[in-house]
Amino acid sequence: MSNVKILAPAVPNMPWQDRPDNLNGAPVWRFRDNPVIGRNPLKGVARIFNSAVMPCEGEFIGVFRGEQTNGIPYIYLGRSRDAIHWEFEEEKIPFTDEEGNPFMPVYAYDPRLVKIEDTYYLIWCQDFYGASIGMARTTDFKVFTRMENPFIPFNRNAVLFPRKINGNYVMLSRPSDSGHTPFGDIFLSESPDLVYWGRHRHVMGKSPEWWESLKIGGGAAPIETTEGWLLFYHGVGGTCNGYVYSIGGAILDIDNPSVVKYRCENFLLTPEDWYEERGFVPNVTFPCATIHDSVTGRIAIYYGAADTYVGLAFTTVQEIVEYIKAHSVVREADTEVGKR
Repeated sequence: MSNVKILAPAVPNMPWQDRPDNLNGAPVWRFRDNPVIGRNPLKGVARIFNSAVMPCEGEFIGVFRGEQTNGIPYIYLGRSRDAIHWEFEEEKIPFTDEEGNPFMPVYAYDPRLVKIEDTYYLIWCQDFYGASIGMARTTDFKVFTRMENPFIPFNRNAVLFPRKINGNYVMLSRPSDSGHTPFGDIFLSESPDLVYWGRHRHVMGKSPEWWESLKIGGGAAPIETTEGWLLFYHGVGGTCNGYVYSIGGAILDIDNPSVVKYRCENFLLTPEDWYEERGFVPNVTFPCATIHDSVTGRIAIYYGAADTYVGLAFTTVQEIVEYIKAHSVVREADTEVGKR
């Protein structure tokens, strides 16, 4: 049994609860005081969910999907000392264009947040004459400069890797159509400058397992480990009463991440508690971020619950990688380089 390490900075003050004695299934356990963000979290916002957080200057910062009371989603900024109790800015994030002029998206939802070198990047889904990906950068969380949209419609679930690979920026995305399509695979694209994107590769698609039999999509930014890129993603299955969103896990090749080394046949987390099963959109666990500590190997997973709440779950890199490897089923479309 190899000793799996996280290749990232230490975060000694990350949130944590020890594993409960009665845990069954995958080694992922919920925060006992979930949800960490409830309904009506700030003025004019009915629900916060599907949001991303990360360490920043000894504390924590996050970009949050705030569903306004009029139903239109925007992105709000939040700060926390412990990554559990959050204070939000009442106004939406004030995006500008390259000249500093206001340039707000028509709507924006499901943000991710990644730091590459000295810059923080926000990635979200927006209207670009159809659902597509928006991007912005910041170095101080005061000025947020919009960047070129990486893809034409229709696309969702874009996630940047936290460093360049072979000299290029790398992004996961899930091409789709204009609605809540019952299909979708994860693809990978590269860019030398975050403007021009190409070298598109297929990473992996749905599987015969019920929990990801309709579609899959990227979740939290991949975590670099000694076994490869650890990816928490979402899988969607269908029932007579609608979709069910679960959290899955895979490990991608460190130098060629379109190749899947291991892919867990089982879900890691599926809706079971009340805040996951009951809400604006029932039966949703949707991962968008992790906080992870390279010294202890601890991982905290932040996920949207029922399109209404934010939940928090825990694991360790050793346990989760061992579990994924022990329950791995990979198919030809997973292990090939994704180019046809």
